[in-house]
Amino acid sequence: MLDAVDLSHSLTADAYHEEEAGLRDRLAELQRAAIEAGLPLMIAFEGWDAAGKGSSIHALTARLDPRGFTVHPIRAPRPFEAARPWLWRYWRKIPAHGEWAFYDRSWYGRVLVQRIDRLVSERQWKRAYDEILQFERALVDDGYLLVKVFLHIDKDEQRRRLQALLADPVTAWRVTPEDWQNHHRYDAWLPVYDEALERTHTPHAPWTIIPATSPYYARRAVYRTIIDALEARLALA
Repeated sequence: MLDAVDLSHSLTADAYHEEEAGLRDRLAELQRAAIEAGLPLMIAFEGWDAAGKGSSIHALTARLDPRGFTVHPIRAPRPFEAARPWLWRYWRKIPAHGEWAFYDRSWYGRVLVQRIDRLVSERQWKRAYDEILQFERALVDDGYLLVKVFLHIDKDEQRRRLQALLADPVTAWRVTPEDWQNHHRYDAWLPVYDEALERTHTPHAPWTIIPATSPYYARRAVYRTIIDALEARLALA
């Protein structure tokens, strides 16, 4: 699945900045419209380390009303979370009607990192697929709009970005030994990502796979994905 994605798409900085203000303003307008319509939005970002998940969220939220959204960086469950059903901590991060939530990684960790690092049994991660589908179906049935984005880069691009982050004292802290471990296991991650994307791509909660070799191309594509989904949903409302 990911092997078929064309990663050669590009966009210059100048071309992106010509559109940036319009995209930001349109998203802010749609936020106000969603608040008035009581439309809750959940945007889940998945993808390779250093693919641009955090920077995309930073750009998207720059002009939004901070009272109407929350950003959730998802990390390993804390002890009190691990002592409960695994989806419990995600139910606690569901936005209220009319509010938005951005997820830097998401509930897909159960079938991704927890699977590949063998933090859960094969039975548990296989069962999690049905639990994820039920979770998303319940949210959509309650009126939630789910946007799921996967940022895709190849192994060479990932290495280049990690090296660039390390070379800058301001960003070097962001690169961990785990990032390099995952980079060296790129080929092992690929079929795991493919399976997760294929098994959870549904009409009511589809995945959008975005080529992210060009950061500006990826960022524009993320904006358009969210704007298009909101415009379609609000038009129906």
